[in-house]
Amino acid sequence: MVATPNGAVTKSPKPQSQPLQEEPQQEDETTLNSPSIKFGTPEALDHVRNLTDVGAMTRLLHECIAYQRGLDLNLDTLLSQRSDLDKNLHHLQKSADVLEIVKADFDHMHSNVRSTCDLADHVSAKVRELDLAQSRVNSTLSRIDAIVERGNCIEGVKNALEKEDYESAAKYVQTFLQIDAKYKDSGSDQREQLLASKRTLEGIVGKKLSAAVDSRDHSTILRFIRLFSPLGLEEEGLQVYVGYLKKVISMRSRLEFENLVELMEQSYNNSNVSSNVNFVGGLTNLFKDIVLAIEENDEILRGLCGEDGIVYAICELQEECDSRGSLILKKYMEYRKLGKLASEINAQNKNLLAVGAPEGPDPREIELYLEEILSLMQLGEDYTEFMVSKIKGLSSVDPELVPRATKSFRSGSFSRVVQEITGFYVILEGFFMVENVRKAIKIDEHVPDSLTTSTVDDVFYVLQSCLRRAISTSNVNSVIAVLSAAGSLLSNEYHEALQQKMRELNLGAKLFLGGVGVQRTGTEFATALNNMDVSGEYVLKLKHEIEEQCAEAFPASAERERVKSCLSELGDVSNTFKQALNAGMEQLVATVTPRIRPVLDSVATISYELSEAEYADNEVNDPWVQRLLHSVETNVSWLQPLMTANNYDSFVHLVIDFIVKRLEVIMMQKRFSQLGGLQLDRDVRALVSHFSSMTQRTVRDKFARLTQMATILNLEKVSEILDFWGENSGPMTWRLTPAEVRRVLGLRVDFKPEAIAALKF
Repeated sequence: MVATPNGAVTKSPKPQSQPLQEEPQQEDETTLNSPSIKFGTPEALDHVRNLTDVGAMTRLLHECIAYQRGLDLNLDTLLSQRSDLDKNLHHLQKSADVLEIVKADFDHMHSNVRSTCDLADHVSAKVRELDLAQSRVNSTLSRIDAIVERGNCIEGVKNALEKEDYESAAKYVQTFLQIDAKYKDSGSDQREQLLASKRTLEGIVGKKLSAAVDSRDHSTILRFIRLFSPLGLEEEGLQVYVGYLKKVISMRSRLEFENLVELMEQSYNNSNVSSNVNFVGGLTNLFKDIVLAIEENDEILRGLCGEDGIVYAICELQEECDSRGSLILKKYMEYRKLGKLASEINAQNKNLLAVGAPEGPDPREIELYLEEILSLMQLGEDYTEFMVSKIKGLSSVDPELVPRATKSFRSGSFSRVVQEITGFYVILEGFFMVENVRKAIKIDEHVPDSLTTSTVDDVFYVLQSCLRRAISTSNVNSVIAVLSAAGSLLSNEYHEALQQKMRELNLGAKLFLGGVGVQRTGTEFATALNNMDVSGEYVLKLKHEIEEQCAEAFPASAERERVKSCLSELGDVSNTFKQALNAGMEQLVATVTPRIRPVLDSVATISYELSEAEYADNEVNDPWVQRLLHSVETNVSWLQPLMTANNYDSFVHLVIDFIVKRLEVIMMQKRFSQLGGLQLDRDVRALVSHFSSMTQRTVRDKFARLTQMATILNLEKVSEILDFWGENSGPMTWRLTPAEVRRVLGLRVDFKPEAIAALKF
């Protein structure tokens, strides 16, 4: 079939085969979606007229038919929507009528709004004109009121001055100043009169205040100092009042200082007066006066210049602290002759080995001086911390004032003198510590019901007291200096004294000779070991305590790190004590083990190639274990009440090490039957059980190799070892190497060497 230009359909000139009859349906589906041309356009008509190929015509025909079908479907869809469209059209017609009504209402409303807007613009313009006029009227009235008020102020100041009512006069001046700040361009005559009255009042207030300051009439001073704010002279008033406070404090501190000097002179002539020279009290009173001057006058200072006034007062009064406080500290150093004492101590340290060297100061006096110095330093630190925190706690103060004020405290003359006295403190503290440690070592004696001698507790009490005192200074340099001296004392003189105690005892000759001397020698040596053990623990406790206290005393991380670095030396000292303790313990064990060795050597004669009868007899008559344990009890257990728990445990474990090593050597030289392996397992269990009751530490690991040897010697056949080896070992960790396992298997009389050699671990 082909389509002619006019749309008619005719038969194709050539018959089509069967496949060609199926083709149209396929193309129907494809062309429906994507036709090769756009139907209904002039281009499509030109394309059809130019067709010459029948196949192309046929395909185009099918596309056209499919296109027509699509149009039919669209028409059907549109027709199915006709009823809805009719309804919507009907609604639109009704809406159009409503819109006409709305449009009419809108036009009417728009006309009303426009007229209202025009009216509002007109009214607003009138209101602005009225407002401008009103503001001008108000300004004029205010100026008139200011002129009237100025007149009142002039009259009021005049009357108040005549009546010497200076408070009222100051209020009138204050009112004038407020008016003048707003209207400087008006009332010039009145202004000059009031300024003249202000100057007159200022002169009167200044004279009255000066007279009150000279006579130290505090109530009058307060009366007139309060007049500076109404007069606009706050800064001048602040300077005058703070100057007055400085004068009062200076007079009090000068009297206090003169009293101290007088007592000093009396003490030079009478030694009993020395206790009345209270430098700590003098410095306390100075700080108390300054603090009270700030606290009690807080309201006045704030009223003058706000919080800046408080900072100014603190900085000014700090000058009095620097001058008078420095004098008190210097006079104290002179009175106690700290410079001379320091020179004597340094000279003594240099001439320790010199013959006829002069004896140093009395440590008891030095301790008194140290407590006084500590009190003086703590007073200074507490005062400084209080004042600095006071400044930092002010919220509205000028930010630049805070660091400047803080610096005045940390770098003033008082702070420099404190640093000087701190240097003397370090020298005196070091001397006191060294002398008392040496004295504790010298008077060392046995303490009843104690496992250590007196030197241990005495030495560490001295060190603890000195270090606590150093931390109380809140000076990290002092702490580090004293801490270094303590570490040097412990690692040198104290450590040498403890070792000397052990060297003095000839254990080999005395410990097992019999009689009372044995008990005394054992007690002395055990005590020497206990001294080492407890000293090592005390060092660590002291290190931990100092670290905690320094963490609280020194919040700055840099200071804490410096202390921590110095404390690490105490850890090294503790390790030194442990090494010396181990050496002493080995010396004791070397003295005890020869008493046990004969019993161990006798084990070499014991046979482990047992028959059932022999195995049963050994169960009743133990061949060697009980004799060994009896020897251990005889030679070891008597030392238990004489030693610390840690030392005794270490001692027992060293003895166990000796026994185990010797037994391993002996057992490796024996031959075993399977019953012999069972006997060894029973012997090892008996040893483990007994030694477990002798010490608080576990002993099973000590016997692990012997236990594993017994396990191997109990096997039914060689290949069973693989059930306990490698992945089959379970929780057990083998202490024997594969070569040692083969060697132990070779101890069984019934295991063939070929089977042992064939094992693959």
